[in-house]
Amino acid sequence: MSQTLKLLAAEDHVDDGDPRVLQLANDADPQAIEVCLQDIDRIDLHFPKFTDGRAYSQAFLLRRRMGFKGEIRATGDVLIDQLVQMERTGFTSAVLKEGVDASAAQRQFERFSAFYQGDAVNVAPHFVAAPGA
Repeated sequence: MSQTLKLLAAEDHVDDGDPRVLQLANDADPQAIEVCLQDIDRIDLHFPKFTDGRAYSQAFLLRRRMGFKGEIRATGDVLIDQLVQMERTGFTSAVLKEGVDASAAQRQFERFSAFYQGDAVNVAPHFVAAPGA
C-alpha cells in the first residue's frame, strides 16, 4: 500500500479564514453542503475525542458517494493508530497532535501493506482483477 495521507504537525495547520476551506462539525450532515462542494478546496473534519468516529462516515460520504475531489483533513484527537483507517475512508491529510513523532506515525503505513477489501479510495476488492488484466 502506498501512503497518500499527508501528515501535518499541529503548528502547520492554520485556519486563515480562506472561504474555500470549510470546517464541518462531526455531527453535521455532509449532504447539507453538497450544493456548494464545487466551491470548496478543503474540508476539515474534527475528531473531538478518539472514540468518536463520526468523521470517518463523513469522509466516506464526501469522497465516495458525493464525489468530493478536494482535500479532506482530519483534525482534533488524531491518534497514529487511526491514520491508516483515515486514509481508507477518504481523508487526504491529518494533523498530528503536539508532541507526536511523525516517524512513528509514518510507520503505521509500513505495518499494513495491503488490504483484501476495497475502500473509499480503491473501490475494487484486492481479489478483483484490474480491467484489461
